Amino acid sequence: MSPCPSLSLLLVFFLTSLHAASADGGANCVIHETCQKCAQEDPTNVSYKFCVASLESNPNSRRADLRGLGLISIKLLRHNVTGTRAYAKKLLKSKKMDPFIKACLQDCLELYSDAVPTLKEAIRAYKDEKYRDVNIDLSSVMDASTTCEDGFTEKGAASPLAERNKDEFQLSALALSIVTILSRSSH
Repeated sequence: MSPCPSLSLLLVFFLTSLHAASADGGANCVIHETCQKCAQEDPTNVSYKFCVASLESNPNSRRADLRGLGLISIKLLRHNVTGTRAYAKKLLKSKKMDPFIKACLQDCLELYSDAVPTLKEAIRAYKDEKYRDVNIDLSSVMDASTTCEDGFTEKGAASPLAERNKDEFQLSALALSIVTILSRSSH
């Protein structure tokens, strides 16, 4: 009689594992389908690999639908902008800095400081499904990264924010792409 309970326990464990694996696979499917669609619609600005890596970095994405992934992408962008702003502040505290680099960093700090409340507005509008307003806000934030980088490029200087600006641009493009998909499906 003792083999039956252990066999039942093994069967329950197997079925639970199978269900958990299929549930996670379905969630990953939404991420991959979303990233594939975003990369196809905007191949210049949205990298499939970057999209998947970014969305999967948030544990809530595994249970999210397209709308949930949109909110996650905006929050990832907000996190990036906030981090870049803090990093620019830290760099500006350096005593030995080229005056031109310092002026560019101050401009970038201002751009990113303005982007933080803009992203709060974008999240509020997103939750209210006001996708046109979200699009405007996200486009504004996207411009912050390119404007910041352009300041350094004009003088041929290496930007200490180059990688962060690139990530911010790609996260903006990703969020915009998801919002565009959602706005088309809501009409």
